[in-house]
Amino acid sequence: MEPTPPAKSTTPPPPPPLLRRFVAIDTKISQKIHILAKPFLPHSLLLLLELSADFRLFFPVALSLLLAPLLTPGPIPNPNPNSGPIHLLRPFLSPLLLGLLLDLALIGLIKFIVRRARPVYNATMSVAVSVDHFSFPSGHASRVCFVAALFYLSAAALADAVFHLRSTSPAVERWIGSDQGRTVSVLVSVVWAWAAATSISRILLGRHFVSDVFAGACLGVGEGLVAFHFLRF
Repeated sequence: MEPTPPAKSTTPPPPPPLLRRFVAIDTKISQKIHILAKPFLPHSLLLLLELSADFRLFFPVALSLLLAPLLTPGPIPNPNPNSGPIHLLRPFLSPLLLGLLLDLALIGLIKFIVRRARPVYNATMSVAVSVDHFSFPSGHASRVCFVAALFYLSAAALADAVFHLRSTSPAVERWIGSDQGRTVSVLVSVVWAWAAATSISRILLGRHFVSDVFAGACLGVGEGLVAFHFLRF
């Protein structure tokens, strides 16, 4: 009777020593930032930033803007008379919507592959799907940096939309003034500030490690470039 072969171990092999050292340093720095900032920053403000970048809120708002009839005024000249009214923000909103879906797919795939656990001091987060149990990369950081990058790249299209809105509505002209380029520059700066604050808040809330946020931010900027060049219609 032949001896029974030993059962194969299902325990994954330990990561390389250099990676373990990096993870340990990343974990220590992230926890120190979280502990030092916790007494000074209002928790409600950090939660508001978290909510503002939630996909479940952001995607329906962007879709509603794309479908809004007020953004498709008829009097704007259309080079193709058979194509109907021009949507003022379509050059921006179409890559925004498709880019958000791309971001959701990539973040879910990478989290499923890497499977890094969230910080142990992240005790108050309610996960929407099972992949949200994982930490790397930060989906909020990728989403807000994607939006900020797309705002920056779409500045010309946004300026055109502001110009048409200003020319068709005296109320809009009084509110934004006559310099649509400056208005768009201020808007882009505000969006970048929101993206930076939201990304940092992920560490301050204890949701993510520093490397999660950095990787998510880089991924988001790359998604912005892809959406701007290849996902516009």
